[in-house]
Amino acid sequence: MFALVDANSFYASAEKVFDPALRRKPVVVLTNNDGCICALCDRAKAIGVKKFGPYHKASQQLARHGAVIRSSNYALYDDLSAKMMQIIGRFAPQQHVYSIDECFLDFGRWCPPQGWKALAATIKDTVYQELRLPVSVGIGLTPTLAKAASFAAKRRLSSPGVALLANPQVINTVLTSMSVQDVWGIGKRISARLQAMQIHSAAELAALPVAEARRAFNVEVARTVQELRGVPCLSWDAQRADKKQIYSTRAFGRPVTEAAELRQALAWHGEQVAEKLRRQHSAVKTLTCFAHANPFASEGHYHATRLHTFALPVSDSREIVRAITAQLPALYRQGIKFHKCGVGAIDIVSAKTVQPDLFSQLDSRPDVMACMDAINSRYGADTLGLAAKGNQPQWSMKRQFLSPQFTTNWKHIPKILC
Repeated sequence: MFALVDANSFYASAEKVFDPALRRKPVVVLTNNDGCICALCDRAKAIGVKKFGPYHKASQQLARHGAVIRSSNYALYDDLSAKMMQIIGRFAPQQHVYSIDECFLDFGRWCPPQGWKALAATIKDTVYQELRLPVSVGIGLTPTLAKAASFAAKRRLSSPGVALLANPQVINTVLTSMSVQDVWGIGKRISARLQAMQIHSAAELAALPVAEARRAFNVEVARTVQELRGVPCLSWDAQRADKKQIYSTRAFGRPVTEAAELRQALAWHGEQVAEKLRRQHSAVKTLTCFAHANPFASEGHYHATRLHTFALPVSDSREIVRAITAQLPALYRQGIKFHKCGVGAIDIVSAKTVQPDLFSQLDSRPDVMACMDAINSRYGADTLGLAAKGNQPQWSMKRQFLSPQFTTNWKHIPKILC
């Protein structure tokens, strides 16, 4: 049996963990620079606010209902996610973390003496008791049916927050209520083709002959059909594959017009890319960096991109930032109101396969980088970094409604007076 444990409205729920006063209020979380709504709790959904809409269009509606607005606090969300996964992982011998707010549990042939629904309720209650995060638990014969069970649990087609898909009648009832687009692994394009074949529900997809699914689509859709019938076919790699490209991009909190500020922002992105390269034991051979004005502005359009190829692949932050800084004169133009910039590693190789060059002029120091990474891991991100990125950037994201980083910043630890 498999279980899918999924946090309900994770970002909005995470904002309520350390602030109980918010638990009975509509909470909305905004994207970087506070531009769009990226998450909202059930109370916010109930007043008609739509996800991924621009915040300025819903601000008055939210204010009328006393909604609480928060900027994205990824440090808090990441730490709460790690704690949630530790708690959930205690319940099964195998766990696969699928995203920041959901994970699969593989129970194998084990069967809980108290029954599957009771176990699901225990998982749900334990996460809430220890972390104050609401989760839904779906259990099924396959990962795809567990995902369908989670769909049923969130829509209260079964017990609140808990659903079990093991009985053929229950499975058919839930799959009949699901559109084919709601099936895990079926995207919009495949869904459109299925609907053209008069397959509109998950139950109708489950009835599609496997050979026909493979012939009309691919082996993945054929496996999904078998999973909907209760035949486990999907598996997840024990180790996630390395990324082929690594980018760090972000819009500025306000327009940037000075070359010094643009250089600092590019250096910051270069440092982020270098750190991610070292984390997966890779090195970059070709780097791209860009800067542009707001493409939606009525005037002042501008976009500049430059490539840099290293003589030897590197992951040293100093070499990467040095290469980016050399491209600044080609990127910067006086009078332009820069809206966004970024850096990307587009040609990545494994650091283990880099052939050293006796005549290389590069000054890569893996020992120095390892020391910097260890310090930042122990004491927090940006504890130690390159001076080129500045220490009090004015170009950083607009995060007007940012909540404290309760669990990752010593200065933000909650104070309790008694």
